[in-house]
Amino acid sequence: MKNAYAILRIMIAAALMALAGSVAAQQNYPNKPIRFILPYAAGGNTSILARLVGQKLTESWGQPVIVDNRGGGNGIIGTEALLKSPPDGYTILLASSTHVLINPLRPTSYDPIKDFDAVATIADSRYVLLLHPSVPANNLKEFIAYAKARPGELNYATPGAGGGQHLASEWFNMLAGIKMQHVSYKGGGQALTDLIGGYVQVYLPVPITAIPFVNSGKLKALAITGEKRLAALPNVPTFTEAELPGFDAKTWFGFLAPAGTPKMVINKLSSEIAKILAMPDIKEKLNSQGVESFISTPEQFAALMETYLGRYAKIIKDANIKLQ
Repeated sequence: MKNAYAILRIMIAAALMALAGSVAAQQNYPNKPIRFILPYAAGGNTSILARLVGQKLTESWGQPVIVDNRGGGNGIIGTEALLKSPPDGYTILLASSTHVLINPLRPTSYDPIKDFDAVATIADSRYVLLLHPSVPANNLKEFIAYAKARPGELNYATPGAGGGQHLASEWFNMLAGIKMQHVSYKGGGQALTDLIGGYVQVYLPVPITAIPFVNSGKLKALAITGEKRLAALPNVPTFTEAELPGFDAKTWFGFLAPAGTPKMVINKLSSEIAKILAMPDIKEKLNSQGVESFISTPEQFAALMETYLGRYAKIIKDANIKLQ
C-alpha cells in the first residue's frame, strides 16, 4: 500500500511538473521561428500580406517568420500540411474565405471549422461589378433590367470555378433575379483581358484590378460591395446606394492554427497582429494592394467563418454549383 501511495505521489508530481513546464513554454512564446503556411502559389495577395505581418512580428518578438507556400487543390494541400504540425503556435495558416467555401463543393479530409482555432483576420477586399462598354447600361438598375430581358445571354467571368468570385457572382444573380452564364478562367488576368476584349460582358473582381481600366473608360463600374464608397473609385456607388441592399460579398484573409493550440498562445498572437494592423504604414500598404485592414478577435473570426459557411453552402445548393 505504501508503495502504491509513493507511486501515486510521483505520478502527481510528474504531472504538475509537466503542467508547469507547459505553462512556462506558453508564457515564453515565441522562443523559436514561426512558420506561416500559405495554401496558395507564391506571388499573390496572400504572399504580400504574410510578409507584411511577418516582418512586423519579427521586429516585435525577435523571432524570424518563415513563409511557406504550399499551393494546390484550392488550398487543400497547404491546409492539410498545417494539420500535420503540432498545435503549439509555431505553425499557422494564412487562409482566405476559400477555406470555408471549398468544403461544400469538394469534401475535404478536415472540418474547416472544428479542426482549426481561429487566430485573427488581417484584411478583406470588396468586389466591384464591371461591364464591357458594349452593354447599354449605365447604372445597376438599368443593367438588371437589361439582363432580365436576356436570360442566359450574358457571360460573366471568374478567375476559377468554386472560388469567392464565382460564388459571389452567383449570389448576385440570385439577389438580382437574373441568369448569366459562367465562364471560368485560370486566373484573373485572362478574365480581365477577355472582358476588355468583349468576349465576356460582366466581371466581379477585387477593386485593385479594375481601377485603371475604369478610370481610362475601357470598362464601366456600376457598383461596389461594402458599406461606403471606395476612395479610389469615388463615383462608383455601393450596391445599397444602387438599390440592391444585402449584397455584401467580400473576401477575407486570416490566420488559423490547428485545433487544440493553447489559448494563451492564440491570444498573444491575436493581440500582436491587431497592433500591427493598426499601424499607419501597414494600413497604407494594405490599401495600396486593394485590401483593407480587418481587425478581429479569435471569437469574432470563428463566428465569421460559421457565417460564411452557412451563407455560401446555401448559395451553392440553390444555384446548383458543382466543380467539374
